[in-house]
Amino acid sequence: MITQDSIEALKARLDIVDVVGSYIELKKAGANFKAPCPFHDEKTGSFVVSPSKQIYHCFGCNAGGDTLKFVMEYEKLNYPEALEKLASSHNFSLSYTDNKNNKPRSQLMQIVSEWYQNLLTSKQTALSYIKERGIYESSIEKFGIGYAPDSNATINYIKSQMLNMSEAVEMGVVGYNDDSRTTYARFIERITFPIHSANGTVVGFGGRTITGHQAKYINSPETPFFNKSRLLYAYHHAKQEIYKQHEIIITEGYLDVIMLHQAGFTNAVATLGTALTVEHLPLLRKGEAKVIMAYDGDSAGRVAALKAAKLLSASGFDGGVVIFENGQDPADMVQKGAIEELSNMFRTPKPFIEFVIDEILSLHNLADPKAKEASMHEGIAYLKTLSLMLQEEYKSYLASRLGISPSYVRLTNQTQTKQNAPLMQKNSHKDMWELSLIKTVLEHFNFVDQILDVLDPSLLQFHSREFALALQGQGDSPELMAILVDDSIVALRDEEALRAELVAFLSKHYERELKKVNMQSSISFEEKAFYIRKFRGKIVKLKRGELVTSRD
Repeated sequence: MITQDSIEALKARLDIVDVVGSYIELKKAGANFKAPCPFHDEKTGSFVVSPSKQIYHCFGCNAGGDTLKFVMEYEKLNYPEALEKLASSHNFSLSYTDNKNNKPRSQLMQIVSEWYQNLLTSKQTALSYIKERGIYESSIEKFGIGYAPDSNATINYIKSQMLNMSEAVEMGVVGYNDDSRTTYARFIERITFPIHSANGTVVGFGGRTITGHQAKYINSPETPFFNKSRLLYAYHHAKQEIYKQHEIIITEGYLDVIMLHQAGFTNAVATLGTALTVEHLPLLRKGEAKVIMAYDGDSAGRVAALKAAKLLSASGFDGGVVIFENGQDPADMVQKGAIEELSNMFRTPKPFIEFVIDEILSLHNLADPKAKEASMHEGIAYLKTLSLMLQEEYKSYLASRLGISPSYVRLTNQTQTKQNAPLMQKNSHKDMWELSLIKTVLEHFNFVDQILDVLDPSLLQFHSREFALALQGQGDSPELMAILVDDSIVALRDEEALRAELVAFLSKHYERELKKVNMQSSISFEEKAFYIRKFRGKIVKLKRGELVTSRD
């Protein structure tokens, strides 16, 4: 785990204008900088960076935060990954605790990966295989394809580079033999494909045999840094295109991804020798992307596609399935030049729900009434994993595929969910005095007691929510960030000016209250007289420059 002192020291080095400006073009606008927002489509520059506050805010989509938040959102990294990315780019050494599972990652994996890459150039058998598959030299470099030699060569190289053997074991490059004293390399005479985390750090390898080994492909073992059920091959290459297109293509193999990228489908990734799992979903949700599963048409591919389609549809993802028949896969089609055909397939995938229903029915002999009934019940069980609206929509689809009346498809035990509360309509009025008061609280919190002594937050007509957030110290909320970066809102800087403003505000408030009482016809004469005397007394004091409270 990264120490807090180290995090604060790194933050002190960062300048938000420099960091954000390294990703997007910023233009000076008064005391701030502006640009079109990188987090939503727009032509006007509603994205503001404040060097004095060291924050950014978009007035169009409400994105906002500090330097770390920007890198996390733009690069699609988690908090530790963003810290490591910024530390690396600013030549800053982070300090870590002694927690075994969170200790700093050394360069061992990167060093080994580069060595594998250098060895590939001298291994003609491996190069021939790669070229036969249609992989370009540019792709070899982009994806870091390499070659792992025999076990002794790898062990000797690690020792010659003075790398820590225990760490090589922990990172999955090396394993212990049964006697737990001697070591062996896990990747032997294989073409290697480095596997990266979302921020581009090498965390593992995939290996393809070229010597006829029974296991055609192997992956690194599970380590504190490598969990194949959470990672997707080439995601670090594809993520910007995924976020741009709002679409991700998930294939079954490394070569499929590499060839698809060569053909321009740079939003393609692959699972790592495992089915799509629940642990993959957070990564997929980040891009709010339509998911296209591109799977082989053999029995294993169809089973994997069915499982993935059930998981994704039940989890609310949009997308569909593309099945490659006749022993073909995406890599084969790219190699044959069938790019337009591939493009059409990806544009028209079979929607998840239709695919699942069709696959379920294909597993039964629908000519047998008992099997037909069983398939109906299996289809109903699947529909119940979906939202109520989708259940109703696809009820008729299941019935039509079975050739039965929709009345037989009974989705029982359904309970309508109620909305907790209607959405509050956003107040579009912008009261500059109230906003100025809120900015004063944000920038000069020592004035808070003076303000609260005389001003009940409920007296604010238009921005009481923002005022409450400011009092709670919620400075990172989008509403308050918008106030902080707005140069047209000026904070009060001294107590005398604040006092004068409070007197003026309260005078207007109690004059309004006095008019309301005079127009009231539903209260008694005695009650009306009481409030008239009360409000007039406050107004008199305020005109003399005295501050009054609601209790006076």
